[in-house]
Amino acid sequence: MAEPERMTAQGGEALLFLTDEQLRQGIEAMFFAYRGFTADPDRILETLSYGRAHHRAIHFINCVPGTTVNNLLSILGVTKQSLNRVLRTLIADGLVESRVGRSDKRERHLYLTERGQGLERQLSDAQRARMRQAYRQAGPDAVAGFRTVLEAMMDSEQQRQYRALRTGR
Repeated sequence: MAEPERMTAQGGEALLFLTDEQLRQGIEAMFFAYRGFTADPDRILETLSYGRAHHRAIHFINCVPGTTVNNLLSILGVTKQSLNRVLRTLIADGLVESRVGRSDKRERHLYLTERGQGLERQLSDAQRARMRQAYRQAGPDAVAGFRTVLEAMMDSEQQRQYRALRTGR
């Protein structure tokens, strides 16, 4: 990939100008990286007849134990019907437990069962291994830059949710 052109703004700040071709290459790299990032978990999920929606639900229920269905809907950005279909399967298979809210009986709070935690660990271990290898190969400056780019691609609501998730741990 050709080097991006840098120009200096009046305050001495370097501005980055990318050609359409460089942007296209970045988009293609992201598509292929996503395929690599999801390949290992997809193989595990396939043996259980689950898909990526199941993985995302398991991941975020693990990140925020006791999260409400409405919060999970907001994080995932999916329809209620789609999420309910996934949750019904995960609950029926003994991976997720749904508890009625203490203060609001209409709320359902979601928790991974011991089996769900085991599956989540298996899926995350596969992704952590791939990311660890890529981060080591790229180096700390590239890792920091990559995170900056990812965060800059989020709209303001997604950034808010991402930061809330990170600070909630």
